[in-house]
Amino acid sequence: MISLKQLIAPSFYEIHNDLKQFRHTHYWLKGGRGSTKSSFISLEVILGMMKDPQANAVVLRKVGQTLQSSVFEQLQWAVSALGVEAYWQSKISPIEMKYVADGHENKIVFRGADNPKKIKSIKFSKGYCKYIWYEEVDEFAGMEEIRTINQSLLRGGSDFVVFYSYNPPQSQSNWVNEEVLQKRNDRLVHHSTYLTVPPEWLGEQFLIEAEHLKAVKPQAYQHEYMGEVTGTGGEVFTNLTLREITDSEISHFDHIARGIDWGYAADPFHYTVNHYDKTRRRLYIYYEIQMLKLSNRKAAELVKKENKWNDVVICDSAEPKSIAEMYSYDLRVLKAKKGSDSVQYGIKWLQDLEEIVIDPKRCPNTAREFLEYELEKDANGNFKGCFPDKNNHSIDAVRYSREFDMRNVKIG
Repeated sequence: MISLKQLIAPSFYEIHNDLKQFRHTHYWLKGGRGSTKSSFISLEVILGMMKDPQANAVVLRKVGQTLQSSVFEQLQWAVSALGVEAYWQSKISPIEMKYVADGHENKIVFRGADNPKKIKSIKFSKGYCKYIWYEEVDEFAGMEEIRTINQSLLRGGSDFVVFYSYNPPQSQSNWVNEEVLQKRNDRLVHHSTYLTVPPEWLGEQFLIEAEHLKAVKPQAYQHEYMGEVTGTGGEVFTNLTLREITDSEISHFDHIARGIDWGYAADPFHYTVNHYDKTRRRLYIYYEIQMLKLSNRKAAELVKKENKWNDVVICDSAEPKSIAEMYSYDLRVLKAKKGSDSVQYGIKWLQDLEEIVIDPKRCPNTAREFLEYELEKDANGNFKGCFPDKNNHSIDAVRYSREFDMRNVKIG
């Protein structure tokens, strides 16, 4: 049998060692065209099953009709490349592969997520589902669909490996681009490109096409070949950085502001706490409360827990009764001055900052809303000139909190 390192690009060596040591369960492999991520996964699944008599695999695409021409052919290639055809049997109806050496009966079954019942009915007469592979995972509906499938399949064993392979969609607001930003101890996210692949594997024409696109349409090249999230052009905030904001950093924050955007039924209440570094023009957002159907009394209790010194909180002026009620609970609340141009002015002020740093663990809703906030298109497909008034509760709260900075007015 051929050595695996002869068949995988150098960029995957570290992940191969990670898999051998069972360091993670979920492997998100993203990248551009020609990065060979699917080839790497297919080799790992075939080799892993041959080493473990209890290991079976389920390979999924969103649409079942695409299975035979994609992942099935890819796994057939892996068997051939490893020189182990004598130990594998395949059939088309239903699509299935079986490892039959030394009394093993390990199976690879293929399913489309367009028929969830067929996924739930998967059973193995021997062993358990050790490997799951979601090819083109961005085509799936979202993490709720993925979790449902995983809950059905990740049972009865000790070591599990779940592969998610995809080319990142253009828009950062796509669910898969947001999902990989969420940190989990059992997750590894890996990015690969064709640049780490031996040129002879790709062929001369592939490289010619890549270089041509790089020359004539560099943004398309960055997305298609480098696998980068380039955006659709409608993103409102292009100055975002999502990262951990440490307790040590927070201890040095000295220009802190707080803001509230009201909500109750369909819209959530949102409370923000942030620090503005005026010299470097950086905004750090590190605390949030966002809840639906939150009474003003309960909201006041939650705000007081964070705002121990009862510093001023700037609130949406649209609800004077709510402001009065919060004031009755001994909170120092002020109504935002707003004005006819306050939304445009406030968002442009935020856009013009050098950087908006958001801690996605402390402020997941804020991170999501800022990332997803995009201009809408008209009937002709052109971007509208106004900012949309939806899914922007954290953005509004931040605007209110920084109104004094925007208007160059100091709090006494």
